[in-house]
Amino acid sequence: MRRRRHVREQPRHEGPRINDQIRASRVVVIDESGQRLGEFLGPDAVQFARDRGLDLIEVSPESSPPICKIADHGRLKYERQKKRRAARSRASQPQMKEIKLRPKTGDHDLGVKIRRAREFLERGDRVKVAVWFRGREHAHHDIGTQQCLRIADAVDDVASIDTRPHMQGRRMYMVLAPS
Repeated sequence: MRRRRHVREQPRHEGPRINDQIRASRVVVIDESGQRLGEFLGPDAVQFARDRGLDLIEVSPESSPPICKIADHGRLKYERQKKRRAARSRASQPQMKEIKLRPKTGDHDLGVKIRRAREFLERGDRVKVAVWFRGREHAHHDIGTQQCLRIADAVDDVASIDTRPHMQGRRMYMVLAPS
């Protein structure tokens, strides 16, 4: 039985090649201000970038000869990461926020809940209003419905009722969606 030789693959790295990873013999160099400096030999271009205290980054490896830019690689990586994070936060999906109250919740406390619901709705989130019932309060589901409708009336300029008030177990739910 013959033994197979294990051929080790080159590790794949994310992003552009920098400094000594650039394999091309000749490269076109662009400086940090965007000016084209001309064609350089690979090692000379790397040394030129190091003399300026920066890195040589391969921008367009497919072109002939490849185009490289002199820049700070760490800073470039940081800015890319920052852009990615900002794009992800802009693309965030609307969430369902819940506001809990009781049939006996007072007017002032209800005003606070309405203000929070308005903030959520203006941000683009849906709001679930939950009225919790205990004991003898179950005999007065109409009070819970009134609480839900008071909130809906207070925020009707920024929201519409998505799901009308309905009971699920010991709680009454209503869903408001931004209009």
